[in-house]
Amino acid sequence: MAVPLLFVLLSVVQVATLRFVDPMFSAFMVSRQLEAWGDGEWRFRVAYDWRDMEDISPYVPLAVVASEDQNFAEHFGFDLQAIEKARKNNAKGRKVRGGSTISQQTAKNLFLWSGRSWVRKGIEAWYTLLIEALWPKHRIIEVYVNIVEFGDGVYGAQAAARTFFRKDAGQLTAAEAARMAAVLPSPRRYSITRPGPYVQRRAQAIQRQMRYIGGADYLRRIE
Repeated sequence: MAVPLLFVLLSVVQVATLRFVDPMFSAFMVSRQLEAWGDGEWRFRVAYDWRDMEDISPYVPLAVVASEDQNFAEHFGFDLQAIEKARKNNAKGRKVRGGSTISQQTAKNLFLWSGRSWVRKGIEAWYTLLIEALWPKHRIIEVYVNIVEFGDGVYGAQAAARTFFRKDAGQLTAAEAARMAAVLPSPRRYSITRPGPYVQRRAQAIQRQMRYIGGADYLRRIE
């Protein structure tokens, strides 16, 4: 009984603290660095450079919401409609699709490890509830765009902007932000700098969705 209670207390303190303190790293960053060292890539270094939301182009959070979680402003961490749609899609034997929200992905990337075990999913759900309860939506999207992987070992909008576009995150255009969002959630499979037909089509679709959900007006809803 003591171990679960200790986990609950520590996780609450952890999430509450990160509402105000910017994370120095994420669990996924640590995992990728250890993976590289395990493969003998001793010179490999994770690229990560935190930027507050006001220093990031508004097109970046808009693009990831348009691409991954258009109900972000309304849901409580879990998009039940998306989960049910994914369940039906998978039951028909089509390509496996998930129904993860930005809140869930933030919880997973920041605190957990990759995988599909029920234990990990359960812990992810707990952290998602904590994040939604203790952080405003603005903080959730701010953390997400800073820790999500946009390329192999390249985490967050600033590192991606510098690596792929040779500019700061605050200078990213709508087209560039859409291309960044287009490689999610498979940034090691798809390239931002050398987008193939799939990424190009997806980026164009994301730009249309950015306008559809309301553009900059949408972001005001989560401030």
